[in-house]
Amino acid sequence: MYTGLELHEDIFCESASSNLRCLLGLRRRMFPRAYVFSHKDGQSEHLFQHILPHTQQRRSEGHLNVTNFSGPPMNVPHFIPTFQRTPVVLPDVHCSPNRVTGSKRKRQNHSQYDLKKQRFSSPGPCNQPARNANFASQPVAGPVMGRDACNSNISVPAYSSPTSKPGGCVPSLREGSHQNTLNPSSVNDKLSQQILDLFQACEQQSDDLEKKENCRALLQRDIRTIFPGARVFLGGSSLNGFGSRTSDADLCLVFEDGMENSRTDAVYVLSLVRKLFYKLSYIDRPLLIRAKVPILKFRDRVSGVEFDLNFNNTVGIRNTFLLRTYAYVEKRVRPIILVIKKWANHHCINDASQATLSSYTLVLMILHYLQTLPEPVIPCLQRDYPECFNPKMDIHLVPSGPSNIPAFVSKNQSSLGDLLLGFLKYYATVFKWDKHVISVREAKTFPKSRGQEWRGKFVCVEEPFDRTNTARAVHEKAKFDAIKAEFTESYQVLRLRKDLNSILPLKNTRPKT
Repeated sequence: MYTGLELHEDIFCESASSNLRCLLGLRRRMFPRAYVFSHKDGQSEHLFQHILPHTQQRRSEGHLNVTNFSGPPMNVPHFIPTFQRTPVVLPDVHCSPNRVTGSKRKRQNHSQYDLKKQRFSSPGPCNQPARNANFASQPVAGPVMGRDACNSNISVPAYSSPTSKPGGCVPSLREGSHQNTLNPSSVNDKLSQQILDLFQACEQQSDDLEKKENCRALLQRDIRTIFPGARVFLGGSSLNGFGSRTSDADLCLVFEDGMENSRTDAVYVLSLVRKLFYKLSYIDRPLLIRAKVPILKFRDRVSGVEFDLNFNNTVGIRNTFLLRTYAYVEKRVRPIILVIKKWANHHCINDASQATLSSYTLVLMILHYLQTLPEPVIPCLQRDYPECFNPKMDIHLVPSGPSNIPAFVSKNQSSLGDLLLGFLKYYATVFKWDKHVISVREAKTFPKSRGQEWRGKFVCVEEPFDRTNTARAVHEKAKFDAIKAEFTESYQVLRLRKDLNSILPLKNTRPKT
């Protein structure tokens, strides 16, 4: 309802043009576009009937099977290589050549959540192609060092050969997660050979990644029926080089307009997505976890893969490509990390939901150990190539940022077995859990007294981009003591027996064929 004064202003407009302007002003007061309701639980039954402005969607979707590429390939490691997909047609949205942006929407059966939902849509004129969900920046060709290795804004011609790739150590996604032959000195004993054999049996295969990508593409298509500007990105161990055949998949839902990442907004958006998932035949058991970083867990009925979907947590995309660079900068990194993850999982200390170490935290702990040896096995990428991993870099440039970083030539020739034993020894006898914070960003530790974030925490591992504690899940002393005990016991046993079976039963660890 409006006051007499407001109506009085409209009545005394003196000309037709001013009358029109006044009427438009009245309509804007009656239908405020920016009004925001508070976030509350419970959803309206009519929420999905609301008519949203949209963009006709003619998108190039990702497909990772290299045999489906035609023409000259792009010369960058695209986040999701492209192929043409049938446009998605949204129901009950009427476009016309004379449509005026911001015209009045249908108001039937609207609820108090309609205007809130408008905040998460991406309005735009009809027949305008939506922005491609893939990353398409072009890096410099050939191996380059230092700042030039990170300049992803210089355009170069596409490579003429399907096998061509940038000069850096990181393979493009179309090439899969291949492992080059290790130096013979890295596999010169029984323990090292066991590590390599287990890695080769368990590492993620191209068909595993293909299953995850197929589900991602379907989800993006269906989520766009309620959020037309949405993109869904695959990340985590599926892309960072440390995935196994049994790894679940991490997805990140991102909106075109760069929506701010608040926890309340994330819960709200994921609640709407969960409601949609109940209607999709290929999705099973959607479950919303209202953690510090809310996630929607579900299972793909087709592939059987478990997925975790977050909203706008773009730091996960950044750290995916940081870890992917570490995975390929030195050939021993991937085998040692996969086997240690298997070991931690076997001893029940690799589950953040159970107040133990997350896989991400465990990977950072391993990288820190490899960085801080007297002769480092790996470099400090964020220190040596700061422009490649700038936390403020546009998210579309992130995958191509490190594409020309060369392989690291280490003077440390330790075998895989020696590195595994050294890792266990470091955290069993050397590292001061009560005093130090692990920083892969700086390739060192720093004292907990440096900041309030670290005080009173059992395990402190710095996230390389937002600098929070990735090990905050370890909040129970009993679980912390169990983690330390496993490091100590496994180190003592492995030092005596030099047999991987003594700390990790290989027969039960290898995937069943």
